[in-house]
Amino acid sequence: MTAPGLPMAVPGPELPARVRIHEVGARDGLQNEKAAVPTPIKAEFIRRLAGAGLTTIEATSFVHPKWVPQLADAEELFPRVRDLPGIALPVLVPNRRGLDRALSLGADRIAVFASATESFAKANLNRTLQESLAVFEPVVRHAKDAGVRVRGYVSMCFGDPWEGPVPLPQVARVCTALRDMGCDELSLGDTIGVATPGHVRALLSLLNEQGVPTDVIGVHFHDTYGQALANTLAALQHGVTTVDASAGGLGGCPYAKSATGNLATEDLVWMLHGLGIETGVDLGRLTATSVWMAEQLGRPSPSRTVRALSHKEQ
Repeated sequence: MTAPGLPMAVPGPELPARVRIHEVGARDGLQNEKAAVPTPIKAEFIRRLAGAGLTTIEATSFVHPKWVPQLADAEELFPRVRDLPGIALPVLVPNRRGLDRALSLGADRIAVFASATESFAKANLNRTLQESLAVFEPVVRHAKDAGVRVRGYVSMCFGDPWEGPVPLPQVARVCTALRDMGCDELSLGDTIGVATPGHVRALLSLLNEQGVPTDVIGVHFHDTYGQALANTLAALQHGVTTVDASAGGLGGCPYAKSATGNLATEDLVWMLHGLGIETGVDLGRLTATSVWMAEQLGRPSPSRTVRALSHKEQ
C-alpha cells in the first residue's frame, strides 16, 4: 500500500498554481467501448466523478446514433445529470441539428470537433477540412447567440496516421479559424499520441505568435508512446492551465486505430499534486470511481496510478 502523504509536493519553477482538468471519460472514453454502457451506469459514473472533485465533465455527444451508437442515449442521459451543482457539463455537437438537440435539454456548454488534416476530416467528418469548418461556423455563431460557451477540438495536431507529420502552420490555421468563429477555448489533440515535449512547445509558441493566447488553450494527449505526462509538463511550463484527461485512462478514437487510451486522470493528478499544483480532486475517491467503472466494463483500468493505489496487500 502507498504510504500516507505521498506524493510529496515539491513545486517546480514557472508552473501554474492551479490546473483545471477537463474530464472526458464519460464521453471520449465510453464512445470507444465495443458495447454500449447502460444509461444509469453512465449517469452514476458522472455523479461519482463530480463527487471526486472534478468540476468540468464532458457528459455526452449529440451525434447521429449511426456514427457513435455508444452515445445514442444523449437525450436520456443529459437530464439525469444536468442539475449537478457547480459542475460544467459540456457536450459534443457535430452540426446545427446536434446543437438544437443539446440546447433543447438546457446544455450551456458545447464543443465542436475539427481536424488539422484533410485525411482525418474525411475519415471522421466525411468532409474536406474547409467544408467541416464551414459547417461549424453557423453552429458556433448560433451557440454564442444563445449564450453558450464553445470549445473547439482540433484533432491530429501533432501527427496523422495517413499523412505523417503535420506542419505547424497548418495546425495554426485551423486553430485561428475556430478562434475567429468565436470559440472560447481550443483543445489541441494529440490523437495518435506521437507528440514530444519540444513539438508541444513549438506549437504553443506559434499559436501565441498567431494571436491565440495561452489562456484559451487546453491540451489533450494520448499515451500511445508513453509521452502524455511529459507533454503535459511541457504545456504547463508554457503556461497552459487546462488539461484534458480520462478517468482510468478510458478511450481512444474509433476513427484512428493507432490511437490508444487518453491520459489517465489519476496519473495526471498524481503528477500535479507532486508538483504542488492544486486541482480540487480527491485522488482516493477518483481512483475508487475508476475501479468501480472498470468493474462495470469487465476489465482492469490501464491507469498505472489506479493499479498502484487500488492494489491490496495479500
